[in-house]
Amino acid sequence: MVSYFEQGVKPKAQWRMGTEHEKFPFLKDTLGPVPYAGARSIKALLEGLRDRYGWNGVHEGEHIIALSDPNSMANISLEPGGQFELSGAPLNTVNDTCGEVTEHLRQVKVIGDELGIGFLGLGASPVWTRAETPVMPKGRYAIMAPYMDKVGTLGRDMMFRTCTVQVNLDFGSEADMVKKLRVSLALQPLGTALFANSPFLEGKPNGYLSFRSHVWEDTDNARAGMLPFVFEQGFGFERYVDYALDVPMYFTMRDGKFVNTAGESFRKFLDGKLPQLPGEKPTMRDWADHLTTIFPEVRLKKYLEMRGSDVGRGPMLCALPALWGGLLYDDAALDAAWDLVKGASAEQRQQLRHDVPKLGLKAPFMGRSLKDVAVDALAIARKGLKSRGFGEEPFLDVLDEMAASGLTQADRLLEAFHGPWKGEIAPVFKAAAF
Repeated sequence: MVSYFEQGVKPKAQWRMGTEHEKFPFLKDTLGPVPYAGARSIKALLEGLRDRYGWNGVHEGEHIIALSDPNSMANISLEPGGQFELSGAPLNTVNDTCGEVTEHLRQVKVIGDELGIGFLGLGASPVWTRAETPVMPKGRYAIMAPYMDKVGTLGRDMMFRTCTVQVNLDFGSEADMVKKLRVSLALQPLGTALFANSPFLEGKPNGYLSFRSHVWEDTDNARAGMLPFVFEQGFGFERYVDYALDVPMYFTMRDGKFVNTAGESFRKFLDGKLPQLPGEKPTMRDWADHLTTIFPEVRLKKYLEMRGSDVGRGPMLCALPALWGGLLYDDAALDAAWDLVKGASAEQRQQLRHDVPKLGLKAPFMGRSLKDVAVDALAIARKGLKSRGFGEEPFLDVLDEMAASGLTQADRLLEAFHGPWKGEIAPVFKAAAF
């Protein structure tokens, strides 16, 4: 299990970045959610992209539930409430990944326009109730949703009513992983603040700038959070394995079908004592699947996943890999970023994590405002990108403007809601659409 993570170690010349982002499809005429089946549906979107652009269909039983690119490692998949996700290929530069995102959005807009379907770039769905939100026909979600109700109050909101953007980045050694994980965990609330974009729920302000981030505070704390043990002396791959072993299971796969093991212990599985599979011991596929059911602010797999940010429109999708690539992929930038946060206690990091969903860049941190920390962090990221030499620095411009003003996407949307929109939510479907 330790060796699984060690397989992710790569020399710097082989470091890549892969972006993922989700978005809400909506019916342009009614502003309602898009069902899975029917003439104007998620299924029709997937089939249209498959037939027009040469994607391969991925099925679960009789249902098409994803697409894979035959020419790269990219894929399109569905989140529980129909959120449409691009999981991009690992690429060399921000320029490359931004080009991939731009082409993907062009394709979905072509097919969506033909079906009367638009796509919303918000971190939380602004209108639909849980009951109004469609449920995708994927077996893992039928297991996860009932379990969520047992371990928190907002798990179904996380599953069905939120959208994120993330970037996945490589590490060069175990020590490099440790340093990157510590820096990115400590600064992940900064990513939450800069990308805050989920201020509405069920037609009105929800009291947060990033409701999506707030949701994770009461989804399932056994598998989420800021991982304070990462900052303890001696942390490495083995300590993360110990943590992952104690995260309750969701499921295993046998013969292409999901076996509900929600709440069971992977340690018990290792001993062949899993009640659902008596006498069986896990395979490496079981271990890899289990690791995908852990949801901390930064997740370790064979790479590091930055998981703290709401999705946003256009330039925000390219700004995220620029921010984290600039901070983590240059040695001097990584050192400078660590200097920003190394004096923080676990309590200070956790308090920042708690404050940011409501306060955004106004949150206090180590005697400063997060707005001031953002200015410093973005300057470090810009130097890191310049050192890389690929001309990626302009992708940070939108974040520099935000840090200078202290106003996030969510702040701007709330200004519009209380001002020119006169308390009406329908205009958000134009303002936040791709």
